[in-house]
Amino acid sequence: MMKTKTTQNILLFLLAFLGLGAIGGGAVLIISPMGALLGMPVSMLERSPFNSFLIPGIILFTMLGLAPCLLIPALLKKPACKLAEKLNCFPDMHWSWTYSVYVAFALIIWIQFQMVFLQTVHWLHTFYMLFAVGLIYVALLPQVRNLYKR
Repeated sequence: MMKTKTTQNILLFLLAFLGLGAIGGGAVLIISPMGALLGMPVSMLERSPFNSFLIPGIILFTMLGLAPCLLIPALLKKPACKLAEKLNCFPDMHWSWTYSVYVAFALIIWIQFQMVFLQTVHWLHTFYMLFAVGLIYVALLPQVRNLYKR
């Protein structure tokens, strides 16, 4: 069985990897909402409710970029936050742990919407779907759960 500190570091690494990548990808989509910087034609969005990559870029930047990055210090320091507690569906756990699980499910939903709107599956969809499952798995490890139990 892995040590508690090792599993916590894996969780923090996964959140950092996701967050930094999504901040970069989201920023590029916000800066270039017609997709030119990433070589993605706006025609990719014809089956989606968006006519540019601006809104998807903002969602990617905030929900899958900033949120996981802000969770890292919260997981390390375990601060109190009444607002975050209101949305914590696991009252026996610290809100930062719960939100790390929320981020993983947000990633799954994000990938599902991409596949539906794009009507295709790219290897990155598979990678990030497995990544989200891995993030949930690590968060659910007993060592990690015990660390964030109240």
